[in-house]
Amino acid sequence: MAASLISKTLQSIRNPNAISSFTTFRTRHLCSVATVHQSPQYDDDPTSSFTFSCPSDKINESIKGQKQETASSLSSSVTMPMSFMTGSIVGKRFYEKVSTREADDGNGWTVMLDYRTLKTPSKRPLKLPTLGLAKAIGAEWDYQQTDGIRPFMMPLMKLACTALERVPLTRPKIIEHLMKKFNQDLVFCRAPADNDLTSGVHERQVQKIDPLLKWVESEFGFKPVVYSSFFGGKQEDGLIKTVENLMKKTDDYELAAIDAIAAAAHSLVIAIGIFRGKLQIEEAIELIRLEEDLQVDKWGLVEGGHDIDIADLRVQISSATVFLGLSRRN
Repeated sequence: MAASLISKTLQSIRNPNAISSFTTFRTRHLCSVATVHQSPQYDDDPTSSFTFSCPSDKINESIKGQKQETASSLSSSVTMPMSFMTGSIVGKRFYEKVSTREADDGNGWTVMLDYRTLKTPSKRPLKLPTLGLAKAIGAEWDYQQTDGIRPFMMPLMKLACTALERVPLTRPKIIEHLMKKFNQDLVFCRAPADNDLTSGVHERQVQKIDPLLKWVESEFGFKPVVYSSFFGGKQEDGLIKTVENLMKKTDDYELAAIDAIAAAAHSLVIAIGIFRGKLQIEEAIELIRLEEDLQVDKWGLVEGGHDIDIADLRVQISSATVFLGLSRRN
């Protein structure tokens, strides 16, 4: 599995907890501002839709069918199609070896498919901030099968494209979206304690979520407001402003990861907890699934439903957390 390959590649990373949960490789689209909101469409056309560029950068051909061998043999770079970001299968594997090398300007690392430099869908070099992230993304490409390149099995690559191309253009909207949902954050919602149907949930929330809320208070200087209303509550303006300022100080890679985690968790607080090192992957997943896991314990697990949801969530949180850790230079 790709996750196993990436785990071996990243054994030298100092924080093994960050990748310990990256063991299930089934993905779904992240419902965030920075990512594309389209359903996967599997193309039966086996030809490649990648674009190869010659060394002189004067000839750019869209490779189809029998043209691929001739044009690609002259190319020094390869550009991913825009459909890569939608999850579609984008063509057969056209390369044999995947490697990494330092960027030409010495500032960052790139992924090489044979002798070709990989480019983003907008034809920008895929220049990554660290060697670790470049190797992890290279492992995703190396895992691809000969019958088709599957972007839905490359979460780190999609996050890198998001950080390089979408976040710089939509940063204000991403932050605005995150803050708009902040008052309805998952961890602020508390089940009623005086109801027999929800008292068990309330007790578990007090046990598991209250320590995180106390951390938020100590970290930002404002006590979060918990509520039981279906319509949500209102946090102090000081807390909202402090969190918003934190988002504005993030770099593009950090914001891409935070946005992805918040979308999967329905919680910016949990995303910040991972970002600041307060929460590990398994701790975050436990908080996200707290209420549903109680229902599973009571009524049982539905195969093909709960198990897939758990695996799906694990991939989303794990991949974004690994991406966050590997993108940091220090």
